[in-house]
Amino acid sequence: MLHSPSRTSGAQGVGIGLRHVHYGAFMDARPPVGWVEVHSENYFGDGGYDLHVLETVRRDMPVSLHGVGLGLGSAAPLDDTHLARLERLVERIEPALVSEHLCWGATPHAALHDLLPMPLTQASLDHLCARVARMQDTLRRRVLIENVSTYVRFRGDTLGETAFLAELARRTGCGVLLDVNNLYVNQCNHGEDALAAMAALPREAVGELHLAGHRVTEAAVIDDHGSRVAPEVWALYEAALHRFGAVPTLIEWDTGVPPLDVLLDEARLARERMTRIAHDPLASAQVRA
Repeated sequence: MLHSPSRTSGAQGVGIGLRHVHYGAFMDARPPVGWVEVHSENYFGDGGYDLHVLETVRRDMPVSLHGVGLGLGSAAPLDDTHLARLERLVERIEPALVSEHLCWGATPHAALHDLLPMPLTQASLDHLCARVARMQDTLRRRVLIENVSTYVRFRGDTLGETAFLAELARRTGCGVLLDVNNLYVNQCNHGEDALAAMAALPREAVGELHLAGHRVTEAAVIDDHGSRVAPEVWALYEAALHRFGAVPTLIEWDTGVPPLDVLLDEARLARERMTRIAHDPLASAQVRA
């Protein structure tokens, strides 16, 4: 049985990541964003200034907890200590959204501190379904699972990534955090069709969208979250809005974090697209169809 947060102020519109360099701005005033996202693991302590800032911001706006360290797809046993710390943070913050990644990142002997791609097979799906179900039972709420950028695919894959996520959602009741930049990165790196990947997801499964910048190299397109959203990704975002509706959207920027005004401008660009498409009768009919 999954439960909703006890506070009903859910994330709506466009949010940005709450990063340490911008703490002062959030403590002094509420910037014009709908909500903020933090990496859960940075707030696992029982006190300190980081947690004080997060609790203060949470009084003014919704917060999304985005995990990067649970490694749901790992073959190693699920980290009970990590999950317990996340449960305690969820109870303390009462976030609007909680999310993790479709990845693995640990062996029985070491944490690799990376979001490593999973084989997209029925065996992996069975494994992940059990782990996501346990996560949701522990947190007593629906969680969102994010597609990741990858630089390899496995020869034994039998499912596309979003088809995998769609089945995961169907079997566990979880939702999908659809990272639009990751779709574009994988399209460039593997020749995958980002629009077809979107089409494989049921409209009701997608609970959040991510936008970010990437870096183009001779070897691959790198999902580095270190620049403005590229025109091609904006175009895919508009396609996502047409398909899924005005889903809460986050601007991610983790490398070389810019002044807050830059993030707010990216959020404005996303908000303008969301508003325009929401008020387009043809687009609205397409979303409902």
